[in-house]
Amino acid sequence: MVEALVNESDVDFESALRVAIAEANVPTLQVLYVQLTGDERYLAPPFLPTRCKGIDENDSGGLAPELQDEIRTAAFDAIVAWRAGRPVAIPQPSADQLVRMMSISVGESIPSDYGPFMAAKMDSYSGYETNPVTHPVPEGFSVVIIGAGMAGICAAVRLKEAGVPFVIVEKGEDVGGVWRQNKYPGCGVDTPSHLYSYSFAQGDWKHYFGKKPEIENYFRSVADSFGIYEHIRFRSHVSATRYDESAQRWCTDLEFADGSTDRLESNVVISAVGAFGTPKWPAIDGFNTFQGQVLHTAQWDESVDLTGKRVAVIGNGASAMQLVPAIVDDVSSLTIFQRSKQWAAPFPKFKKAIPDPVRFMFSEVPLYEWWYRLRLSWLFDSKVYESLKVDPEWHDPDRSLNAINDGHRRFFTRYIEKELGDRQDLAPKVIPDFPPYGKRMLLDNQWFRTLTRPNVELVDSPIGSVDENGIRLRNGDHHDFDIIIVASGFDVARFLAPVNVYGREGVSIRDAWNDDDPQAYLGTVTPQFPNFFMLYGPNTALGHGGSFIFVVECQVNYILSVLEKMFESGTTEVECREDVCTRYNELMVDMHSRMIWTHPGMSTYYRNSRGRVVANSPWRTTDYWKLTQEADLSDYHTKSEIPASVG
Repeated sequence: MVEALVNESDVDFESALRVAIAEANVPTLQVLYVQLTGDERYLAPPFLPTRCKGIDENDSGGLAPELQDEIRTAAFDAIVAWRAGRPVAIPQPSADQLVRMMSISVGESIPSDYGPFMAAKMDSYSGYETNPVTHPVPEGFSVVIIGAGMAGICAAVRLKEAGVPFVIVEKGEDVGGVWRQNKYPGCGVDTPSHLYSYSFAQGDWKHYFGKKPEIENYFRSVADSFGIYEHIRFRSHVSATRYDESAQRWCTDLEFADGSTDRLESNVVISAVGAFGTPKWPAIDGFNTFQGQVLHTAQWDESVDLTGKRVAVIGNGASAMQLVPAIVDDVSSLTIFQRSKQWAAPFPKFKKAIPDPVRFMFSEVPLYEWWYRLRLSWLFDSKVYESLKVDPEWHDPDRSLNAINDGHRRFFTRYIEKELGDRQDLAPKVIPDFPPYGKRMLLDNQWFRTLTRPNVELVDSPIGSVDENGIRLRNGDHHDFDIIIVASGFDVARFLAPVNVYGREGVSIRDAWNDDDPQAYLGTVTPQFPNFFMLYGPNTALGHGGSFIFVVECQVNYILSVLEKMFESGTTEVECREDVCTRYNELMVDMHSRMIWTHPGMSTYYRNSRGRVVANSPWRTTDYWKLTQEADLSDYHTKSEIPASVG
């Protein structure tokens, strides 16, 4: 009877697999086949995939249908054999193998030094990664994590795995961070769902690019499945966290809605408040005089009905690009006030659901998902890096940086012109003069097509003020509205703005950083603040695309490495040395001077009020990964005992 059930199960699996294989990504199947069998016949002519165009995944590999069918059939047989018990031929591909296989899969040469980086990613996906904390945790040692968003959950999972006691304090009523807070229509991620996932938590994604509810549910499910909820104190506002030098402990003060307070003491504080928590309002007078409703995308009121209303949207960045197409059918009229132009890339899988057979493939054949994620990490991240470097000999530096970047300009320009259709009069208003990727590169949620709608107007004249009836431009023109929506983003340059942090001798983080001029070593630690770590710190954002979750995992790995070395050596306090931090940030300035984000042709939230790039990382992800692999306590001032007067 059991044998009959097993056989029936195998038949069901094979039937489902056959359907899934027919919809799977062919280049991913090719490398999967090699790993399962050791046979490289499908990595040679005539089976070589064409080069991926832009961020398209090249599902067919650009191959003739009969060649695709042969690959699919071979992959089906290999997966069935693996499920029946045949060992994987290459359990852990070497760095050289990964570079060679991936280069063929994406149709272009991948630098050899990406090999160890990709091997580490494969190890983390497949569970080969080891726990970096091996020494006993000192008795009474504890960590406070501020924030239960993406970064806080990541830190919590890894600390729990390492056996380090911790508590998370979260101001909201649930996990999710910005994905819990942001509720505006169209809110979603512009990173593929399978990249916007932890290496240790796959996620059963329903869409190639998840929207807010799906992303929020992912973080809830991770927190639940890893037992993190029991470590979280919700509705806990951190009024301040202060370092007590005499006790070598952080004192974190909490406030609650009923007026009560509490204090937590810990050896270490990890800030996971992120950079997208404090809304930024434009410097425009008169919002308080408007008789209609004023909304900020970061503080959305879901009770507001836009139906039939005359609506203004101030801003045309990432939030606006998601919001506008989502509300255009509801409003009577929509007027967009644009301060600067934006580049946006084609979005082939916009709003596309992942077919159930492909979800089956991800779930039942983990190796397929690992290879799929590895390909995405190149296409959406590492691939574009070289185009962001300044060629000092380039003939037209105002419009592009180098030959590759100029190719991007031509490609994106053709795309925008095509999307505008017969409204080419809009082209001068929307095609940027600055090089592609100079500002945050956006994905086109049908933004350009929406601009051509009869009830939509794009205004590129500066706003003078807001009055009781609407918006007055500096040229004197006036527009009447029922609702004004501000989509001006967040106060990114003022890192750690949501928390009052006081370090050695009571110095505040705002004073230490001259308010908006943050400097940190590896974007994670800063002088005068012992045993204090930050996730998503200065110069860690990926301006060239990719998954920020991976960067946070690198930071968490680094923090665990610091803790391991502290436990091993009996160190009780670590404080980043001033000279180490200074040299690192001088390097940041030097590297950025040769990259796109210092280009004078545009303004961007990547830079602070002094013009220094404080948000983006100039590193390739493989470089940052190497830098955060292992901590070196010689980068720190250390102490190995608590003062006797405290004991």
